[in-house]
Amino acid sequence: MITANRLGDGVVVFQDPTGVWTEDFHHAAVLSDEAAKAAALARAKQSEKDNEVIDPYWIELETRGGHYLPKALREAIRASGPTVRRDLGKQAEGLAPGVVQRASLEASHVSL
Repeated sequence: MITANRLGDGVVVFQDPTGVWTEDFHHAAVLSDEAAKAAALARAKQSEKDNEVIDPYWIELETRGGHYLPKALREAIRASGPTVRRDLGKQAEGLAPGVVQRASLEASHVSL
């Protein structure tokens, strides 16, 4: 999957199968091989040159419970929104990936 930040407002976006940017993780393209990854990243770099997004890059996914989720915690946070208030961001809109998975992470989280 390819992610970036939209240049106009800084919102985290994901590249869909047609190369269009979407805020919804669930509509993003899951890249099955290195050739698909390279082609998607090339489209993303062109979007960066066209001043649509900034800093596009590939993120690794894993499958849990039959659903794709970002493997790295940083990417899970970027896909879901703020961690301090569940009434804001993508989790409030029902667009956050891995609600069950995140709940299990929270059980082991200790706030400082």
